Amino acid sequence: MGKLGKKARKFAKKNLQSVLKRRRKIKSMINKKSRDKQGADEDHVEDTSDVINSRYEDEVVADLSLSTGFSEEDSELDGDASESDGYLSEDLSCSFDLEIANENKLEENSGSALCMQNNTLCLELEKQKKQLDRLKKKDPEFLKFLEMSKDLEKFREDETFSDDGEITQISDHEIHSNGEDNSNLKKSKLITGCSINSLLLVITEQHNISGLTILLNAYRAACHYGAESVDGYKIQNNQTCSRIIMVMLLKADDIFRDILGIAISNRKKEAVVELGNTTKWKSLRPLIKSYFRSTLFLLNQVTDTEILAFSINQLRASVIFFAAFPALLHRLIRISINLWATAGGILSSCSLLILRDVASIYNLDCFDTCLSKSYKAFISHYKSVEPTNLRHMQFLRNSIVELCSLDVQRSINIAMVSIHQLAKIMQQAVRTKNKEVLKKICSWQFINCVDLWVMFISANIRDYDLHSLLYMIVQVLNGMAHLFPGPRYFPLKVKCIQWLNHLSSSSGIFIPVSSMVLDALEYKVDKEYAKSRMALNFLSTLKLPKHWLKSRNFQEECVFSVIELLSAHFAQWSYFISFPELATIPLIRLRKFHEKTTIEGLKRAVKRLIDQVEQNVDFVRRKRADVPFSPKDQEFVESFLQLEKSSSDAPFTQYYKSILQKSASRHLATAEKFSNNGVNVGRNLEKRKVNQVIDGRREGKKGKKQRA
Repeated sequence: MGKLGKKARKFAKKNLQSVLKRRRKIKSMINKKSRDKQGADEDHVEDTSDVINSRYEDEVVADLSLSTGFSEEDSELDGDASESDGYLSEDLSCSFDLEIANENKLEENSGSALCMQNNTLCLELEKQKKQLDRLKKKDPEFLKFLEMSKDLEKFREDETFSDDGEITQISDHEIHSNGEDNSNLKKSKLITGCSINSLLLVITEQHNISGLTILLNAYRAACHYGAESVDGYKIQNNQTCSRIIMVMLLKADDIFRDILGIAISNRKKEAVVELGNTTKWKSLRPLIKSYFRSTLFLLNQVTDTEILAFSINQLRASVIFFAAFPALLHRLIRISINLWATAGGILSSCSLLILRDVASIYNLDCFDTCLSKSYKAFISHYKSVEPTNLRHMQFLRNSIVELCSLDVQRSINIAMVSIHQLAKIMQQAVRTKNKEVLKKICSWQFINCVDLWVMFISANIRDYDLHSLLYMIVQVLNGMAHLFPGPRYFPLKVKCIQWLNHLSSSSGIFIPVSSMVLDALEYKVDKEYAKSRMALNFLSTLKLPKHWLKSRNFQEECVFSVIELLSAHFAQWSYFISFPELATIPLIRLRKFHEKTTIEGLKRAVKRLIDQVEQNVDFVRRKRADVPFSPKDQEFVESFLQLEKSSSDAPFTQYYKSILQKSASRHLATAEKFSNNGVNVGRNLEKRKVNQVIDGRREGKKGKKQRA
């Protein structure tokens, strides 16, 4: 080979890998001499600026998470939140009523008349007990006689009677002293519908804690029915199990409030905190704890939406009692957020109500927890959006905005952290053009986060000072709109302009969007594909496929979107004194597009917009010519045409209402088309599977015939 030319040598010095390696070695030697000897080992030192920059970019990309700054998952507190708790210890003197009710139930046929007889017997026994208690108080000699009879019973242990089977009498002293006999006694308890009714009568009339303990143990057995083996209680059938659950969910809160003396209308946690040292609360606290544990276990096990909605709605009435059980309160928040984010329908609404009650009642303790966990659930559950789940996603967004509105001052700090993180990601994307960062921005997680804070600012900016958040989110939206200028990202650009219009209308601050809107009119469609039509759904799309850009539907969607966005922008400022200057440049660009386009439907729509804007410009100029004040008089400028604005009878306002109606009908037709397409696709797949099975059977029969 001959010698390299001058240009080739120059290129080799700048671009060949060997030359670059030699330069890096020289730079590393120079850096080592100037560096302190106490540094790291020579093998682990980064020598070149390229390696440093690449590692720095990787670290920045790893740190740019949308949930940065929010509290992590709370650890379980103490031991209160164990999933499977044991039974409550019972007063054995009260178990007599349950056994009598069960024996009467087993001896006779099941029927409503027999249940009534059992109830009357239980009531008579209760009356007799009351009479005995009165006799003990009135006649002390009778009390001594009873004590003597108890002493005599101690000598009658292990007394048997020989019939067909042997029956052993167990004394009360032996039951309390021997744990094994106590467990055997538990195994023999059968829960029936009549026993539940008798227990309810005793609890509601006498506030009997022992009866309530038995009922709560039966409720625990019903909640664990089928999930695990239950040793203490046996439930008669499925109807009895559902009866126990329904009774406890309906009556538990009323029973607790009656015993503690708390009014039903009292929704403050201080009512429970003040009872901390009373004897009533000490006796009732483990019972309330057992009820909460069993109900939370039921919410984790049941899959039917109606049962879940009913259970969580009834549990909502007892939220104030969770003040004594912080670990169970955190478990309730976690379960409610899971149901709120994933269920949909009435179950999500009931879960939102209980989250809102927890956030308002336990504001200092649980507001940040509810908001941060709901935010994380909202971001993580919707990494992709389809027309079917779009409505539920909007419901979740509005729910978080409602939670934030309960305490706006504390929500501002959380919003500031989140929006600052969004701005940090945007700055990194503009500076480095990293593919991972750009992909993160053009994702539904980023879009949902921006949408959430736009709605929060719009809902509260009139009542609170949120201008710093407004400025930051506007910068993020402008960056998103200019970061993706191509036609494939037109749906993303439309969303950014809609958010800017919404922020401008809610805050009353002018945000220029007309230049970004009119850029969509310059998108070109190939003449070969101008007549082809393809189904487009801009609501659930951020980036369009390339083949969609060649369809006529895309061009029509661009023009109609421009008309809608410009109409919304002009409608907000149509009564402003400088509207003629605002509409000058947009009118020029609209006229140019009207002259170039050859589609008659688009020309008519654009021509109508031009006429309406020009008519409003003439109207404002006529009114402006008659005013006696100068542009420096700010108060008079702001009050310009306020009477006309309140009447909303101006032609442009009526035109904007018609545009909104057409847009709603167009989006509704698109949604119905895609839903029908989804059904047709499913049917076609089923037909293909059936045809494949039939073809396989035919081929099998042909093979058999050929072999024969």
